[in-house]
Amino acid sequence: MSRGKLLKQGSLVMEDNKPWALISEVGGQGYIEEVTDIMKQHFQIICLKDFLQNPLLHGPKIQAMFVWNALPAPKPALLSSLPSLRVVANGGVGIDHLDVSYITSLGVKVTNTPGVVSDATADIAMGLLLASARNIVEGHQIAVNPNTTHKQCRMGVEVTGSTLGIIGMGHIGSKIAQRGKGFDMKILYHNRSRRTVEDEQAVGASYHDNMDDLLKASDFVMLAVDLTPETTGLISHRELSLMKPTATLVNISRGLVVDQDALVKALQSGTIRAAALDVTHPEPLPRDHPLLGLPNVLITPHVGTNTYTTTRRMVQRMVENAVAALKGQTIPNEVKPK
Repeated sequence: MSRGKLLKQGSLVMEDNKPWALISEVGGQGYIEEVTDIMKQHFQIICLKDFLQNPLLHGPKIQAMFVWNALPAPKPALLSSLPSLRVVANGGVGIDHLDVSYITSLGVKVTNTPGVVSDATADIAMGLLLASARNIVEGHQIAVNPNTTHKQCRMGVEVTGSTLGIIGMGHIGSKIAQRGKGFDMKILYHNRSRRTVEDEQAVGASYHDNMDDLLKASDFVMLAVDLTPETTGLISHRELSLMKPTATLVNISRGLVVDQDALVKALQSGTIRAAALDVTHPEPLPRDHPLLGLPNVLITPHVGTNTYTTTRRMVQRMVENAVAALKGQTIPNEVKPK
């Protein structure tokens, strides 16, 4: 047998020896085709629909689960069919859809991908802020409408020199502050703990221990917190009433951070000027939800990390975390139960 065939044969053996990983799907709500090659370098992958056709056959083989857009949902029924599972690798920072305590009680590691998503998420945050402030979507619709004969767009509000209040000054919040500084915005922030003086000086940010003070002073309130029991419903009737009537609420965290019924009333009554949301609850909203019919609301379908560059980085980090877990190495981004 030639050396080439031996190498080929060897590569096939290596392919057969790769650990199995369960993924949601390729295309649709799953992974774009361009990133599956990253997973296939280290794993034999199987899609959820194929797995469900014969879970008794495939279940014992699977050692890793890659969770993307909260799919496959690692519920107890699914986890019980994966006796060899050792790691659940989540794509993205938020892990509110994962029962970390339960999963880890099974001896399974949980990981996420902080850091690699921060720039893309901060970009969409500023994109939403700018688009809402300057009525960009409305302007586009007017410009392309065949019935348009003259400018009809509403006046916007100034971004440069305005006050940006960031609630949640983690890695993403800090990136948003950097971008706000580029627009000469005055940066206020509220966080569970104060950042270092060096961090504050880098973006010219002022700390507000009392969130109410930040709400009263901000022209734009940016939500960049994790979803936890403490942040669920963080912004409701009282908090919205503290904001300026000219202020805009921007949410790139999770839909449940905002009381949506309270937000609808605040937008309808003029309590606040506008809202720009990359997240809602549920996603997508029911087609008859009142938020969808308000002219002072801008909504995108949770696309904060949707760039080719960030998607590849996320999948690469998911794979690195999973490989480390299976090899018993230090996991770059392990999530511990609280």
